[in-house]
Amino acid sequence: MSSIPQLLKGHEKDLGGGLVVHRYLPSAVKQSVGPFIFFDHFGPVDVPAHAQHDVRPHPHIGLATVTYLFEGAMDHRDSLGTFQRIEPGAINWMTAGRGIVHSERTPKDLVPVSHRIHGLQLWVALPKAHEEVEPSFTHTPQADIPVVQVGAATVKVLVGSAFGHTSPVATLAPTLYLDVTLPAGQTLTLSDLPPEAAIHPISGEVAIDDVPLEGGNMALLAPGTPPVISARSAAQFVVIGGEPLDGPRFVSWNFVSSSEARIAQAGEDWVAQRMGQVPGETEWIPLPGPQLV
Repeated sequence: MSSIPQLLKGHEKDLGGGLVVHRYLPSAVKQSVGPFIFFDHFGPVDVPAHAQHDVRPHPHIGLATVTYLFEGAMDHRDSLGTFQRIEPGAINWMTAGRGIVHSERTPKDLVPVSHRIHGLQLWVALPKAHEEVEPSFTHTPQADIPVVQVGAATVKVLVGSAFGHTSPVATLAPTLYLDVTLPAGQTLTLSDLPPEAAIHPISGEVAIDDVPLEGGNMALLAPGTPPVISARSAAQFVVIGGEPLDGPRFVSWNFVSSSEARIAQAGEDWVAQRMGQVPGETEWIPLPGPQLV
């Protein structure tokens, strides 16, 4: 039996200013992989000088955002007063909980010059018992992320535990997030995967148990025999997964919750500007109305 029971094909979403992302989760095939309920892959894109790629202040509830860059940089600001420049290799984990507001902007030093941006932004649905926790933001620099050499593969343990190493990033549910590079002609066996797991190629050509995985797809892995990943060219891919969610979630705009009424309340709170403000910023993205992402 193939180790790839299902493929998720990304669909394009325009975030404005010419920044187009490929979104893999949620999908009609599967709402989440472990706690990951949202998966956006943006870039690589060459950003011209003075491009308007800023994401103005907007709210979240019931989730944690996980931002990871391969190239470029962005400035994070939130209603807790946090300011953090996000650069490649670091994990930036923002727990929205009962509600947070944040913006993501091009750093001032990059605005007047052309540059590249490439990265992933994922959302983790919080366990029902923690959906209303106090909001928080944690930056884990690249230097603190474990890097493991497994044969020819280089594995960065971004979140969770793998190959005898554990990331310092704290989570509220079992979660796995790996960044793997594999030279051409080499293989890596993914042992001890969680009950739900998926692979998404970043670059190069990979196969799972000799079944090619085309770029622009995410492969949902079947439980059971550990899959063998082979690189047909020098390749980079990420692995995500974890325990299944403790029930389905409602997803509307930037809100995630086990309660549809709670999402409606969050929308009312945002319209009334009761969810907080990002210090020093006056812009904000209006509520577009209930919609599935």
